[in-house]
Amino acid sequence: MADKFQQTVTIVNQLGLHARAASKLVQLCRQFDAKIELQQEGQVADASSVLALLMLASSKGKTLEVCTQGAQAQEALSAVVTLIENGFDEEN
Repeated sequence: MADKFQQTVTIVNQLGLHARAASKLVQLCRQFDAKIELQQEGQVADASSVLALLMLASSKGKTLEVCTQGAQAQEALSAVVTLIENGFDEEN
């Protein structure tokens, strides 16, 4: 059975999870052999889909639950949380 991991993270960048940030997140997620989902207020988004991520409408200060499953689930979780905590490497 594949390992499952999850962690809560807060959006810190000024513009939230906008198109460029979502694209960066999708590119990162595609590097891992893992299913990655973001959950916010009951909505679930597949992190391999820019459109699904944008539908979350995650603005600064919103809390997301990052859920990963698969062979590289732990590594994927760490990378995704780091990217979000670093504001998608944007200037604030």
